Amino acid sequence: MKWYADRSPRLARQVVADLLAVAWMWFWVTVALAVGDAVRTLRAPGDGLVDAGRNLSETFGDAAAKARDVPLVGDQLADALDRGKSAGGTLSDAGGAQIDAVETTALWLTVAFIALPLAFLLITWLPLRLRFARRAAVARRLRDQGRYDLLALHALNTLSLRDLAAFPGDPVEGWRRQDAEVVKALADRQLKASGVHPSGIHPSGVHP
Repeated sequence: MKWYADRSPRLARQVVADLLAVAWMWFWVTVALAVGDAVRTLRAPGDGLVDAGRNLSETFGDAAAKARDVPLVGDQLADALDRGKSAGGTLSDAGGAQIDAVETTALWLTVAFIALPLAFLLITWLPLRLRFARRAAVARRLRDQGRYDLLALHALNTLSLRDLAAFPGDPVEGWRRQDAEVVKALADRQLKASGVHPSGIHPSGVHP
């Protein structure tokens, strides 16, 4: 893979685009974490319920343990106090359920605030970068292998009519005759379009 162009203007644009993509994700990750922290502040009532229920259970539990030492009515009194202990447990469970709901909401909001911008990059920025990287890598390989005729042929199939009309004479006929100058010009144009420096292109180096 070749991720960046050889020439400065296009290279600068690619670097800026990549930095903007990183800044974009950094911004949304920061927002996502802030949103998650903000939602988690809503768990305070749940924490209060858990603490209150725990204290209530401990209080009734201690009272029930002491009540059992009371002659005659100790067991009945302890059973009554145990019901208060169970009420404390119910209160703690309610608080725990509220905490779980808040934590789950915070988690999924954080994931959503990260996943959606990331998905945007995956369907916009990343395909463009991958397409350039593959095309540039193939163009560089063809250049290094001396397959300038293939580069020229690809230029004939991809250049606009205006670009083709700018060539002196008939570039198609020149390619068919393997005219070294025409093949060089077409191959150079394709390499530049692919972000690859056309070094090593020589008229005498046309692949037969």
